[in-house]
Amino acid sequence: MSDNIDTYKTIIKTSEESLFKDRGSKFIGQAHPVSSENEIEQILLQLKTNHNKASHVCYAWQLGKNYEQYRANDDGEPNNSAGMPIYGQIQSFDVTEILVTVIRYYGGTNLGVGGLIQAYKTAAQLALESAKIKIKVITQSLNIQFEYPLLHTVMRIIKEEQLDIAKQEMHLSCSITVSVRKNAIEQVKERFDLVFGLKTTLEDF
Repeated sequence: MSDNIDTYKTIIKTSEESLFKDRGSKFIGQAHPVSSENEIEQILLQLKTNHNKASHVCYAWQLGKNYEQYRANDDGEPNNSAGMPIYGQIQSFDVTEILVTVIRYYGGTNLGVGGLIQAYKTAAQLALESAKIKIKVITQSLNIQFEYPLLHTVMRIIKEEQLDIAKQEMHLSCSITVSVRKNAIEQVKERFDLVFGLKTTLEDF
């Protein structure tokens, strides 16, 4: 993902289960919004409990607002016949902070590697098509510290830059933390820094 892009695509909520059948085998696809590997492990554990008679629980996930982490798992299917086709659909839909699972109930007929690739790809595609995809903006927090007489100036800049206030403390010495779109952070920080007697600090995402 390019450094100058400050949006990413993800899903709002877990999708409905989608069903794909091929020569007796059932492939149940589902997309889940996730934010950590621990959360992924919990979902997989629950799915394996709910589908304890399934032949395979295959999956792929992608994490990070900059699409920096991913993993694919075949769960016993031939190498790269399940997890990577699922991950290919995650890439195709350009989404992150997501886990896509495909549960297979074996139908008694071997599909071959080509058949498996197509089946897992299709099940993942159906799951993602049924999910509600949303574009989110990457922001960074900017803390502004100032004395009370500067409040009017600070609030005017916040209004003009259309910034969201995350938290604030109003006393003789004031502190306001605002959320700033990633691509605008330097410009906004510089504007505040030009105000004499005001201090700004960038905080973690």
